Amino acid sequence: MKLIKLDAIDSTNDFLKALASQDELDNFTVVTAENQTKGKGQMGAKWQSESGKNLIMSVLVKDFVFDNEQVFNLNIIISLSVIEVLKSLNIPDLSIKWPNDIMSYTKKIGGILIENTIKSDGRIVSVVGFGLNVNQTNFDGLPNASSLAVISGNTFDKDSFPPMVVKRVNEKIRLWESSSEVFWKEYFNSLFRKGVPMPFKNLHPKSSGENFMGIIQGVSNIGKLQVLLEDDSVAEFDIKEIQMLY
Repeated sequence: MKLIKLDAIDSTNDFLKALASQDELDNFTVVTAENQTKGKGQMGAKWQSESGKNLIMSVLVKDFVFDNEQVFNLNIIISLSVIEVLKSLNIPDLSIKWPNDIMSYTKKIGGILIENTIKSDGRIVSVVGFGLNVNQTNFDGLPNASSLAVISGNTFDKDSFPPMVVKRVNEKIRLWESSSEVFWKEYFNSLFRKGVPMPFKNLHPKSSGENFMGIIQGVSNIGKLQVLLEDDSVAEFDIKEIQMLY
């Protein structure tokens, strides 16, 4: 694993994408930063981190995703790898809030953002950004956020996380062809609030933004959330088309 450590950067994902476009980087090259000034979440949402307290990393993944319908497979591998690392550190009650927020109890402790680039030869190169709240304890104005330190009462060496996560990602990629069904099942079993009636807000541009009740049934093979509605139909929602109200 090649590791590039930065003090401050606008975005580790943007830095690694630019680097990958100019150079033939090794697979699983990792970029970390102490501070990120323009952190991003899904669909351009801002992600902020207290300088020096948390894990900010991006990792290059090549030769795994070969077409757009396989993109969500990488989400599954990354999410499960992170969950495994956190379980090994005895972080309690872990789950994945679709599509890829990492939760402990009902608090968000981490988030994943995967950005894919199609090369001129048709290859798809993925840059996986991962933010984990590690030793930050002040979450004023962020009632749904927490950190490993707050939840466990311990402090952690955030520099130990990249090799642990990358090791598990590498293992799962090698096992994917023979174990994809197992990984999909593990992902579903790890979903936050699956199988429980709960309120949602419809954010689809063609909707009126109404709230409705539903039950998470699963995730489609291209990553859409499947929700059982009150009329017994199952609707599928893409990222940012639905919001869980919890």
